[in-house]
This record gives sequence, C-alpha cells and structure tokens, in this order.
Amino acid sequence: MLKYFSSLLILLFTLQSIAQDTIKKYPERYGLRVGVDLHRLAKSFYDSNYKGLELEGAYRLTKKFYVAGELGNEEKTVDDDRFNFTTSGTYFKAGFDFNSYENWLDMENLIHIGLRYGFSSFSQQLNSYTIYDAANFYGVNTIYPNQKFSGLNASWIEVVGGVKAKMFNNVYLGFSLRLNYLVSNKKPDNFDNLFIPGFNRTYDGKFGAGFNYTLSYFIPIYKKNKKEIKKTTANE
Repeated sequence: MLKYFSSLLILLFTLQSIAQDTIKKYPERYGLRVGVDLHRLAKSFYDSNYKGLELEGAYRLTKKFYVAGELGNEEKTVDDDRFNFTTSGTYFKAGFDFNSYENWLDMENLIHIGLRYGFSSFSQQLNSYTIYDAANFYGVNTIYPNQKFSGLNASWIEVVGGVKAKMFNNVYLGFSLRLNYLVSNKKPDNFDNLFIPGFNRTYDGKFGAGFNYTLSYFIPIYKKNKKEIKKTTANE
C-alpha cells in the first residue's frame, strides 16, 4: 500500500511541475507624448489661402487609456460662387484615447479610438458676395462689404480613430480620422459659419469631418511592469 501511495505522490509532483506557470515581468513606459500636425503645417506653406498650426498631447493613464487633446489656430479664406470670406480663430479639444492594439514586450504602437469635446473662438470677415442683378449685363453684381463679425464660438463632439507607429527612439508617426457633430454654434447676423477653426467645413449642417498626420515625441516619466505568463514543462 505504501508503495502505491509513494508512486501517486511522485506522479502528482511530476504533473505539477509540467503545469507550473512562470511569470516574467517586462517594464512598460508611462509618460507624455507631444506632437504637431504635419498636414496643417505643410498646408500653410503651399496654400496661400490658409495658415494653421495644431499641437497634440496625450498622457498614458493606464495600460489602455490615454488622456488626449489638441490645441490650434487656423485662418482660412474660402472663395466660392456666392461668397468670399475669411475665418480666423483658435480652438482646443480634450478627451481620451483607447489603445486596442496588444503590443509585444517593449513595443509601444497604437491603434486607437477616442472621443473629444471641442471648442472654438473665432471671427468671420465677409469680403464679398454676389447677388442677382437684372440690370447688369452679366446678370450678377459683386458686393464688397468687408464686414467683420467678431465674438463667435462653437462647440462639438468629435469621434477619433487612428494609428501611431514608432519610427525610432521615442519618435512616432501617426494618422487619424475625425467625425464631428456640432453642439452649439453662435452665428453672425445674416451670415452663416461655413468654416469653423478645428471643426472644418460645416456644409450648412451639424456634421463635419477632418484628419491629421502627426509627428510626435514620447517623454517617459516612469515604468510599470507588464506580466507575461509562460507555461513551463518538465524539461524546462
């Protein structure tokens, strides 16, 4: 009987060693990522009707969540068949990003979705507009009022989806798409806010869309260990 009991103990210890887990720890970095929108920066050089700059920042709170936001200014002149107007103002956006990408070991790439609340303060200048004029040979007449409307503002909710990939030592290249919905919109008298800094074109409605290309730098502040469980065998 003792012989069989001893054999059973040996078998149990062998099975335990086969099924035993080994926990390895890998440090994960937490800190602040700051960057600039390359699209707005480049457009300021090649488009004479546009000037703009947007800075972004994100702080890693947990393994998956980041507090994120953008701060910028834009000046844009729009010239279409009816109006020529210039919009100028500043804006900020604040919210969060969720990283859905599961990085290996010390990788720090992101495939993220997020939400922002945006607010913009700006002015509109109506440079010219056209009206129908039967007395005119061309049928239209162009008016140049050069009228400025100040103290305007708007707010919106923004859904964000994008990626960030590590290029080399703490430097990341990213791209994101943004879908916007206006919450509030203070308009001037007898004119509409057809362009809102930070929101983009309104297209006579509440919806807007935009995108950005970002170059950012990660500033590490502290580290936390990431645990990885590895199955071991008796041979190990």
